[in-house]
Amino acid sequence: MTTEERLYKLEGIVEGVMATLPGQVASLEGRVDLLRQEVKAEIGALRREVEEKFNGLRQELKGEIQSLRQEVKAETTELRGEIQSLRQEMAGLRQEVKAEINTAFNKLMLYFTALAAALAVLTFLR
Repeated sequence: MTTEERLYKLEGIVEGVMATLPGQVASLEGRVDLLRQEVKAEIGALRREVEEKFNGLRQELKGEIQSLRQEVKAETTELRGEIQSLRQEMAGLRQEVKAEINTAFNKLMLYFTALAAALAVLTFLR
């Protein structure tokens, strides 16, 4: 095979490749576009899924916070009731102590009065 024949053969191969190349490039561009669309669709689906999970977690967290608030309110109300009860009990004990002190003071006054009367009687008997 001569050089001219080889060149002629190579020229035919190059022309064949050049003839099929635009079709293959167009085919590849079409596939890339399809893959790009698939990736966009998948990213969109994943984004929606993440948003749904995020919103679900947000709602769950809001529910937990609301539940904790109600528990704190209930505990606060219960503690306020206990404090009020203790105040009433303390006021009652204060009244009892006052009454005991008054009773003891009155008894003491009676003893002093009796002692004074006894001393007066002894003074007159002397």
